[in-house]
Amino acid sequence: MTWPATERYELMGAPGGLGFVQDLLNTRPIGRPRQADLLGDLDSAQRWLDAALESWSAMNDAAQDRIVIRERDLEPLRDLRADLHALLATRADPSLAAARMHSATMGARVDPDGTVKLEPRAEGWRRVAAIVLIEAFVAQQQDIWRRFKICRNERCGGAFYDRSRNTSAVWHDARLCGNAVNLRASRARRRKPESVPARGED
Repeated sequence: MTWPATERYELMGAPGGLGFVQDLLNTRPIGRPRQADLLGDLDSAQRWLDAALESWSAMNDAAQDRIVIRERDLEPLRDLRADLHALLATRADPSLAAARMHSATMGARVDPDGTVKLEPRAEGWRRVAAIVLIEAFVAQQQDIWRRFKICRNERCGGAFYDRSRNTSAVWHDARLCGNAVNLRASRARRRKPESVPARGED
């Protein structure tokens, strides 16, 4: 599957429909040099959504139902992204996801094999929010939501899927972001002036 926002940062996509949620997060301008905000204007946002939705529809074996967004959808979309980013960055209780990420309308259908699936409803940014909440719910049921993280390097902040055995990764790439953070911390310690002994002390 192609997740355009995630692939521009050379990140591996999260499994299943969680890749759509990851891609929404990675529309943010991160990295060096700073990439463009894919939700910064209507044309860019629509191009991103068309491509990401194509992958999501194929993954769910569903007919692609194009979501048309309008200028008024941009700010709520960016708010949705910011709320999701804050939720993951602080590792808040995932049960608060719906409260943090607005409410959304969805329905349910039963497949011929008896499987019940949730489907997004509404239009514009609200339909995007419904997809995000559906995939967050599915990831929680599959116990993989805890592996969905934000890189702890504040200059990065990319959304990544932790594939480590013990779910301990905090950087999207330990060599890039981990080393960069440790180097900045080391330089900060060296710049810190030594404490001056109090009067009367040797």
